[in-house]
Amino acid sequence: MLKVGDIAPDFELRTHKGGTVKLSDFRGKKNVVLAFHPLAFTPVCANQMRGYESDLSQFEKAGAAVLGISIDAQPAKAAWAKTLDSISYDLLSDFHPHGEVAQNYGVFRPKEGFSERAIFVVDKAGKIAWSKVYDIPELPKNEEVLAALHRLEP
Repeated sequence: MLKVGDIAPDFELRTHKGGTVKLSDFRGKKNVVLAFHPLAFTPVCANQMRGYESDLSQFEKAGAAVLGISIDAQPAKAAWAKTLDSISYDLLSDFHPHGEVAQNYGVFRPKEGFSERAIFVVDKAGKIAWSKVYDIPELPKNEEVLAALHRLEP
């Protein structure tokens, strides 16, 4: 798994909104919260993504963009987003090559074929500023991610 201080590997992934999102496009502009989650259409993942939406103004005030990432195909992410009510940030598909971004960040679980539940905070310089892996059934707390962001943007 990547560690604090490592350069965050760049990627370009399809979003549930259509089009793509490239991590390097945020460099010098915003910190980024990369929220790897195992699978769409699962209860904990749904609560996690809804939680980011509920607190999105706090993430934005902390100078950060939120990106949800899983191995689900883009059409599945688009369909899932509709069931989550209103998700305004990007849900990204790490579908092809299968789990490549999760592998590059060291959080892919090859036996299961999906990623860990893991969060990386990438600073404006493109470096890992904070990270944590959670147990699959554990719902991450936004407060600890926001605290890491506040250390970057007091």
